[in-house]
Amino acid sequence: MPASPTDSLAPDPSAATLAATSLRARLAARLDASGRYPRFVLLAALAGMFAATFPITILTVSLASIAREFGTRETTLAWVLAGPMLVSAVALPLLGKLGDLRGHRRVFLFGTAAATLTAAATCFAWSPGSLIGFRTLAATLGGATQPTAIALVFSVTPREERVRAMGWWSMTAAGAPAIGLVAGGPLVDWLGWRIVFALQACFCFVAFALAFAVLRETPRKRVGADLPGSLSLALGVAGIMFALGQVRDHPIASPWVAGALGVGALGLALFWQVEQRVAAPLLPVALLRERRTFVAPLAANALTSASYMGAFAIAPYLLQRSFGLSITATASVLLLRTATYSFGSPLGGALGVRLGERAAAWLGCLVMVVGIGVLAWGAWLVHFATVAAGLLLQGLGYGLCTPSISSAASNAGHEDDVGVTSAVSRMMGSIGSAFGVTLLTLLYGGVDAPRALATAFGAGGVLAFAAFLAAFAMRVAHVARLEPGSERR
Repeated sequence: MPASPTDSLAPDPSAATLAATSLRARLAARLDASGRYPRFVLLAALAGMFAATFPITILTVSLASIAREFGTRETTLAWVLAGPMLVSAVALPLLGKLGDLRGHRRVFLFGTAAATLTAAATCFAWSPGSLIGFRTLAATLGGATQPTAIALVFSVTPREERVRAMGWWSMTAAGAPAIGLVAGGPLVDWLGWRIVFALQACFCFVAFALAFAVLRETPRKRVGADLPGSLSLALGVAGIMFALGQVRDHPIASPWVAGALGVGALGLALFWQVEQRVAAPLLPVALLRERRTFVAPLAANALTSASYMGAFAIAPYLLQRSFGLSITATASVLLLRTATYSFGSPLGGALGVRLGERAAAWLGCLVMVVGIGVLAWGAWLVHFATVAAGLLLQGLGYGLCTPSISSAASNAGHEDDVGVTSAVSRMMGSIGSAFGVTLLTLLYGGVDAPRALATAFGAGGVLAFAAFLAAFAMRVAHVARLEPGSERR
């Protein structure tokens, strides 16, 4: 039977796929010829990072108004921040291995597409539980882009240049929330908090299109997935976090607190046993023996994230309650800290190349300690200029230390393990962030008093000082002098 005119006009899916593949191959070849392909891979990775992190700051600033809309407590809505951090932290190493197994480009595209859909769904949240659920799902699926993006960047970036790339990575991690503050503050005051997630869905779609056009697939590797390790780690960390969240409302000996702590301890003990027995552990036990090379930057990463994000979670309450600022004004003030983080990140990457990762890391942590100390003092005095100075210094310190800490942890393993080490580093940062948000929110407790806020910020200062000690314990490594195949000193 002869083909009809309609049949002749029907698209051939295989032909369309081949045409798209050929177009992408020609684009990549042109970028290769000009020497700009690594730059565009970094740009695609940064676009995914931007889309994933855009709403976090303006959402934090808006928690008080969201709590009023849903008729719930501010401390309950802290789980809008802590919950996604915690779940995505546990998922990150698995997602890093999934990239090794299936190809990092494929996982990056899947995560970006899924983040687009879940961000759009968040616009329709109808309760605190649905908001926390959508945000957790979006962070987990969007988190697939983080370890895979680093692996994609590292696959086309010489080892000695990676710390500089991580400087741009950290700057974007700071710049996206900064734009969220600048654009989101007036929009939230005008249209409400849901508009933020509509914008995020648009940004995610743009990031997906750029990644689809530019990225090449990485070679697949035979790696195993550590599901028992992931489940036991989730049980352990969730138990401890839940116990922290219940301390203010229940005595320590109550089943809610003591029982949750017991579950958390059991989960962590099981995790340690599992990691020593599985063929492909979530947390490579061999690397844990490299205390200065791997454990020290991991600890510094977790502690700096705890201090930075914990302070960020309660700073809006200080500005809105102690100084009576609106959401727009609060966003403008918090932009000080985000702007210095954006400025400090590429500077921190350059310092990591020039001075070495260890020196840049402990120097940045020291600035963080001073900054959050000034912030706690300003909260106690209810003195706006002192609070602003503390925000500036804390953002600068975090920007200075983050590129070197991230680079040191990611480079600790074998070149083939960079997806896993990057994911473990991100996991520790996310767990630290969730812990800091929970701890400092607990210490603040919704009490409208300078002493409560100053105490919470003081705890953040203790976390920052612990991060300084961990950074000081890192192994010395002058990245710019490392040659391929050479070892760290």
